[in-house]
Amino acid sequence: MNAAGPPMGQEKVVAGSTTGKVGDTVSSSKVKGAPKLREDGKEPELSKAELKKRSKEEKIARRAKEKQEKATVGQPDVPNHTQQGQPIAPESNTKSPASGTPGPKQQKRRGSSTTNPQRQIPIRTSEASAPTVTPAPKKDNKNVALFSHLYGHSRRSTMAGAGKDIHPAVVVLGLKMSHYIICGSNARCVAMLLAFTRVIESYSTPPGNSLPRHLTTHLSSQIEYLVSCRPLSVSMGNAIRWLKVKISEVDPDKPEENAKQDLCEGIDGFIQERITVAGQAIATSATERIQDGDVILTFAKSSTIYRTFEKALHNGKQFKVIIADSRPLFEGKALARQLANLGIQVQYCLLHAISHAIKDVTKVFLGAHAMTSNGRLYSRCGTALIAMTAKEADLPVIVCCESVKFSDRVALDSIVMNEVAPPDELLGSDDVGSPLSSWKDTPNLQLLNLMYDLTPADYINMVITEYGSLPPSSVPVVHGLSMNT
Repeated sequence: MNAAGPPMGQEKVVAGSTTGKVGDTVSSSKVKGAPKLREDGKEPELSKAELKKRSKEEKIARRAKEKQEKATVGQPDVPNHTQQGQPIAPESNTKSPASGTPGPKQQKRRGSSTTNPQRQIPIRTSEASAPTVTPAPKKDNKNVALFSHLYGHSRRSTMAGAGKDIHPAVVVLGLKMSHYIICGSNARCVAMLLAFTRVIESYSTPPGNSLPRHLTTHLSSQIEYLVSCRPLSVSMGNAIRWLKVKISEVDPDKPEENAKQDLCEGIDGFIQERITVAGQAIATSATERIQDGDVILTFAKSSTIYRTFEKALHNGKQFKVIIADSRPLFEGKALARQLANLGIQVQYCLLHAISHAIKDVTKVFLGAHAMTSNGRLYSRCGTALIAMTAKEADLPVIVCCESVKFSDRVALDSIVMNEVAPPDELLGSDDVGSPLSSWKDTPNLQLLNLMYDLTPADYINMVITEYGSLPPSSVPVVHGLSMNT
């Protein structure tokens, strides 16, 4: 019953030709295609055909193993079945002729973990490969949300970017308005019309176009440049509408030089009639309201108010003027200097001292930027406070305003329609070291520089125009009359 075992030398060869599975021995006689051993236990020499066949089998097995390794990339390694303390077959440089797979030494070269069962290949995850991006800090918005519709584009402060079709006179006017060299509703309107006169004088109609159509388009580009420097006043808007109507009435068959001359003469007549003569008529009517010994309170600067005080002084009336002023423009300083040069007694104060200065006041005279159709006064920011303080003190409030400043718009507050000036203008040259000097870098801090406010009609007793004295409720009637003429 006892079967004879294989020779001793053959057992050693089989033990040394393992294919990676620990503890399994395969007899060379049972492996298909394995070469037979010689009697001395050594592997016989193979022919060239057998070596080529074994090399081909090894190559196929190696490719199959590489394909399997690529399929298992990104998955954790299978734990090695060998543990510490268990016998491991000794390494051998030979390759198994039965399976054709590379030996342990070749597996180590290809990254196998057979020789080091405790080592595991690190797994690459998406979190580790993605770079950490630090989000940029959110920029603090310095615009007040309630007035966001008024900001628009920033003012143009240089002539850079002006189109080639913009007349040099318009470029100079825009820069002067942007830097407040020309300030005030009447002054800006007159300067604009004079600039348009120079534009019309240097204009020539292109071939194939008519003057009424092309000149209107040419003026539109000039107006857009002025708007980019500073928003237009109500009087400027009324003057532009009048001028466009005047251009549309030009006969296309009329010689170009005659048409341009008529337009320039019409602009001069508009300035003379609607602004100059109207201001003189208002000053004459307002002077009758001034009595000897009056203490008159006014705010900021108005060219019509200045003409009124000048004419009253020439009529021999003795009175005192209190000028209230506020930043950032401090326009009242120029008016105080002009009245003092005329010999009028002047008192100057800032807006926050109005409750003290109004104790001696007998009348309040105010200029206007515009009058709305519902009888409200649209003027420099701070005018409403003056009018309400005067109403509380039971003082008459008189507004001097030309009809060219009347508007057909209805305003209920100073939020929908207003002008927002650059906030840096609130910081004077003396505020370099003040806490507000670095307001742009201070979080949750915003500066608002409104140019105008709205005074309710209940705080106004009288509006003096070139058509006479009238209540605020009659403004739309006079506006319609002035536009028809």
